[in-house]
Parts: sequence; C-alpha cells; structure tokens
Amino acid sequence: MAAGPGRPDELDALWMGQALVLGEGVRAATSPNPWVGAVVVPAGDGPIAEGATEPPGGAHAEVVALGLAGASARGATVYVTLEPCSHHGRTPPCADALVAAGVARVVVGVNDPDPRVSGAGLARLRHSGVEVVEGVCAAEVAASLAPYLKHRRSGLPWVVLKLATTLDGRLAAPDGSSRWITGPEARADAHRLRAESDAVVVGAGTVRADDPALTVRHANGRDPLRVVLGHPPRGARVHPALVHDGDLGELLALLGARGVLQVLVEGGGRTAHAFHAAGLVDRYVLYLAPSLLGGDDGVPMFAGPGAPSMDACWRGVLAGVRRLGDDLRIDLLARGDRTAVP
Repeated sequence: MAAGPGRPDELDALWMGQALVLGEGVRAATSPNPWVGAVVVPAGDGPIAEGATEPPGGAHAEVVALGLAGASARGATVYVTLEPCSHHGRTPPCADALVAAGVARVVVGVNDPDPRVSGAGLARLRHSGVEVVEGVCAAEVAASLAPYLKHRRSGLPWVVLKLATTLDGRLAAPDGSSRWITGPEARADAHRLRAESDAVVVGAGTVRADDPALTVRHANGRDPLRVVLGHPPRGARVHPALVHDGDLGELLALLGARGVLQVLVEGGGRTAHAFHAAGLVDRYVLYLAPSLLGGDDGVPMFAGPGAPSMDACWRGVLAGVRRLGDDLRIDLLARGDRTAVP
C-alpha cells in the first residue's frame, strides 16, 4: 500500500491519526509505559508497517514497526505519537533504532516530558541528519496520552471519577439498591475504563454495601490495584487491597510513586464528593440512564455540601457525549485540562 497523493500536511495528519489508533488499541496493556503507536511509510511503493508498544519489557512502537518494515525503512517517514526515547531502560533507545534503520523523516505528535527524554530524542535524530516534524495532531495525541503526560510532569496520576446515575442524578434508590441503573453496553464500557486504569478507588461504605470485586470482567485487560478509603471487612471480595485512611493528596502521591498513571474513582457519593471538593478530579465520566427516581430521597451523586451559589458552581469542559445502548456517556474535563480535549 503506497502513501498515495495529497498535500504533505494532510498526509502527515492521516498517518498520525493511524498511529493514534494503534496506540489506543494497546492502552490497557502498556502501563506504566505510554501507549504509543507508530507507522512506517516507505519512500517508494513498499508496504506500510505499523507497530504499537508492547507490554512492559517488550519493544516500543517504533521498534515493532521498524522490524516489520525491514529494508524498506531506509529513506522512509516514520509517524510516532510520542517523542522517541533516547535512554536505555528495559529496552535500547528508539532514537538510535530509527537512525540505524536509515529513516529520512520522523513526524512526532507530542514531545515526551519525561526528564530522561524531554527533547533529547529529537535532538539525537536531528544530529544524525534525520528531518523531524513536531506537533502533528498534537491536541488529539495529548488527549490520548493525558495520564502519562500528567504523571511525567507532576509525579501524580490522572484521576477519573466515574458515576452511573439516573437522569435526575441519583446513584441509588432510597433502599440503597443500584443494580442496575445502566444497561449492559454502559457497564461493559465502564469495565474498559477500569481496564485502562492502574488503580481503582472506592470507599469502605461502598464495600460494606455492595461487596464489589472491582475486577475486569466485561473487557480485555488487567485487574487494577484496588484501593479502599477506610477499613473494609476482612472477608470482602475487594481483598487484597491497599487500605488508606488519610489525606487524598497523600494517597495520589503514593500511587504516583508506584508508577500508577491513571486512577479510577468508583466510590459512592461521599468518596465522589471528597475528590471533587478537593479539586483532584481530571476527568468526569458520567453514565446517564433514561430513568427517573422522581423524588429527593434517593442517593445523590455527591454526598456533602455543594457550591453555595451559581457564581461558585463548578463548570468543566465538555469532552464528549456518546450513546451506549439506551444510556449516555458524558465526559467532562476540569478547565485546567483543556489540552486533553481532542
């Protein structure tokens, strides 16, 4: 398959879009490494070669794609969502592999803020005579890699707050029942979100009320580290779990130090309120069911004091709306995270 005709900037966006799809396809498998995609487009009529980062200890996306390209990589253009690494970790530097393969041009989505890279990969390529183009589809790539980018810049994980509610904002009925508010499509999507997360957080009250397993069952991926705020019963299905009874900021710092890139908060109203009120949430994922409890005695989304006036109301950035069966998924970002909006 040849690249085909078109303006250079249009072709760059086309192939970077494909690299982005490849990276998203391995999102649940690569952490604590970033989920990166790469595409090798030969200078002549050779076949396109594609690659994505393998699980920890495996090859990075560029090396996978170069291996498939073989000799046709010489003189080719390589599209990669994240700046190629320039240091020896579990694998040799990708920048060196690109130079050794004789590629002519490397197109990059976003630079890597990891202090071990941070421009050094691009400098290595340029020093070897490789043309480098930066910032192609940067907004889309930054949105995809937001958890990794935040972690490398701050040492803290990206925090996603997930809530499944009725249309009138209730997590459960007055008797505490909440199964099932949403349909199977939304529940499967929530499990994919769990599979993409390195840790999942709930409150001890939710454990006592629902006894959740917090494992990945309706999607492909690894089970996250389970974290309980408070003290769960000994026989609860959530065990083994990390138990935390203290400041949430300290918890996030601890998880970040353990290499956790994304935390999924799945707790009840009190846990949701604690993270929201502390301003610790980066992304809100709301699953809305077309149902109404129709009163003020159900369990609210947030259990605690809210904004005292509309002037003080929290306002985010709408990042996406999708229909999942009969339900809606609505994604909101904190306003400081606009770079994560594709």
